[in-house]
Amino acid sequence: MQRKPLALAILLSCAGLAPAAHADDAKLKAEVEALRAEVAELRGIVQQMQAQRAQTPASTAPAAATAVASSAPSAAVSAGAPAASIAAPQAPTTTAGQPLPGTGSSGLALGANTSLWGYGQIGYNRPTNSAGDTRADLSRAVIGFNHVFDEATRVYGEIEWEHAIASSSDQGETEVEQLYVEHTLAPNYGVRVGLVLVPLGLLNEHHEPGYFYGVERNFVETAIIPSTWREGGVAMYGNTESGFNWNVGIGTGPNLGAWDPAADEGRASPLGSIHQELQLAKARDLSMYAAANWQGLPGLQLGGGVFTGKIGQGDAALPVNRSRLVLGEAHLRWQPGPFDISALYTRGTISNTQDLNLQFLGQPTPVPKSFWGGYVQGAWRALEWGSNSSLAPFLRYEMFNTGAAYAAQPQGLGTPALPTQRVWTLGANYYLNPSVVFKIDYQKFRYEDLVLGYGNRFDLGLGYQF
Repeated sequence: MQRKPLALAILLSCAGLAPAAHADDAKLKAEVEALRAEVAELRGIVQQMQAQRAQTPASTAPAAATAVASSAPSAAVSAGAPAASIAAPQAPTTTAGQPLPGTGSSGLALGANTSLWGYGQIGYNRPTNSAGDTRADLSRAVIGFNHVFDEATRVYGEIEWEHAIASSSDQGETEVEQLYVEHTLAPNYGVRVGLVLVPLGLLNEHHEPGYFYGVERNFVETAIIPSTWREGGVAMYGNTESGFNWNVGIGTGPNLGAWDPAADEGRASPLGSIHQELQLAKARDLSMYAAANWQGLPGLQLGGGVFTGKIGQGDAALPVNRSRLVLGEAHLRWQPGPFDISALYTRGTISNTQDLNLQFLGQPTPVPKSFWGGYVQGAWRALEWGSNSSLAPFLRYEMFNTGAAYAAQPQGLGTPALPTQRVWTLGANYYLNPSVVFKIDYQKFRYEDLVLGYGNRFDLGLGYQF
């Protein structure tokens, strides 16, 4: 569009120096009028784009670099595969076409460049035996914010309150769940720096109540992959036109020196008991991760990832300097029509734990050598009312073991492997509208462990996101 005005300027200059070269004044005037019409048309297009940009909420991400995509109410995939058949809120996306981690909808715009959103969850758990406690809990309430500095740069953060009250005498806590600056390097890739969610599994990046089935998050992606798992560092992400999305990063990792052999936390979640959440995190030993998803066919997603690094963090008081964590996972999600089918398998190992566990002899929770888990899940949008409400029954089967093997010890001093837990969960999500969901389920365990909360139970829940 700029070549014609430039050519016209040159032409007019030449006309002033050599009038004889422009005998055809009528033709010249016609060209000028045509150029004026093109300029007027371009001005109209620019004004229309500016009006549309002014009407778009800032939470949808940096201008000209972000799109809005629908996300499913299941444990949403890290690459953002839409589930058009199941009612779900709209989710802002990154410049790579991926949903922004932790966002449930476009949120509330606070001016042209800043927006807020949030989500929350309330649950009721009633064991079917007399030994367990019946509990009601405000599990979490979260407020997120997004501020766009320019077309390529923004800051994103979330603050979470757990269990209603946070104080020295209560079990609740206040935490920063995410906080990073993101910069777009090109239309299809960018970089993040700060506290970011590790992009493993189907749940860790997308854990709002409308995005997973059942009242509570599944055991595999809480006990083995410690959702919500975040680390401080630098990450790069991107996608390709063929439907391939990737995310790689380097940063902090767990601290094996913080393992408590007398507590139950390590048995409930080996990595959940030692991840540092960027709270004065020891960072002598850095970790790396890489994850990828392929969505080349509508409704299908294949993906996986790996996280690895030394986790001794230079603790000279314990023999952990050579210990390394490797955690890998693979997942599949298929959404044909009204159905939503997913499967995931994950396995982790911690090396060189023999000498450390010798110091823990007699304690109930030594460090495991390996731990693993997997599940299959199917959901069906059985009923819907209008364009907003829907009912989605589901069935999930999980197997997991937080202490599948322990390092060999002298005869008579070794630790036997823990039994593998198996859980059936049958229930339904009722979406009152895309932002409010009621849940009901029944969970049946292979064996009871009341300390860890393993016992047959009936659950009710309410979740929201905006």
